[in-house]
Amino acid sequence: MFIGIDHGTTAIRFATATAEFKISRSEARTFAIHDLEQLGPVDEVEGIALCYSMGDNFTAITDIHRLNNRGVVTREGAGEHVGGGTRVFDEIARSGIPAVAIPGIHRGSETDPRFKVYSHQTSPEKIGIAYLVSQDLGNTFIVSDTSSNTVTLLVKNGSIMGAFDACIFAPGTRHGALDVDAIRRIDEHQQTANEAFMQAGVSTNLPEDLWKRTIAMFAAMEIASMLLLAKDAQIALAGSCAPRIAKEVRNLLERDIAIYDEWAASRGLSMIAHDINAGKREILGINVDI
Repeated sequence: MFIGIDHGTTAIRFATATAEFKISRSEARTFAIHDLEQLGPVDEVEGIALCYSMGDNFTAITDIHRLNNRGVVTREGAGEHVGGGTRVFDEIARSGIPAVAIPGIHRGSETDPRFKVYSHQTSPEKIGIAYLVSQDLGNTFIVSDTSSNTVTLLVKNGSIMGAFDACIFAPGTRHGALDVDAIRRIDEHQQTANEAFMQAGVSTNLPEDLWKRTIAMFAAMEIASMLLLAKDAQIALAGSCAPRIAKEVRNLLERDIAIYDEWAASRGLSMIAHDINAGKREILGINVDI
């Protein structure tokens, strides 16, 4: 049995090829290794692939015990620190179960160098989503993950070419880019930049009847911009918003779209754990260092 662990914005999701469960990040502060029994006997777990925060301190898929500072530059910055993800990471590290951590995509990553104008392109759970999508759509595709935030990633010829992170372009339900008003509030010390980021989504700034249409429009815009670099790429939507916005995104792009749900990341990560155990040493252009 192989397990993927997705450290998401609102929950931590655990999945195998056939089962899944999730807990809130607050609930994860009491996580213990026996909680994995919801997926099957713990003594049958052969490998785990997991994410932690932005994964911006390493570039290869790496044995969990070889990371410095759990693979992050700092826990400060964009996003909310609750402590649940830290607890899960440390419990897995102590368990003795073979485990690898997935890096985020950032300036140190092997992507198109033009994307490196931004320090961070995507957090590591999107690698799990992309790996799952690659099994269905092949070597060249675009996947937009739409939920609390929106992140769009391009895979071309089997390797990750680049991505738009949540703080750069399209909003999600909770997070988004910092606009002029946000910059003014920060400059006037009314809130921190991180607080502004966590209040830049549609749920804070628009009436509810516009939420779905707005996320759909901006996700489609991100996808359309990626199509400039791979005009024949297939397209996928993932995340909790995907089923709700799929029809409008299809209409805007006039393209067929594959739909994946909130379990795409953890399922894809479990597949990465399986394939690394079988000897694979490269995942979507990312080296495996174990």
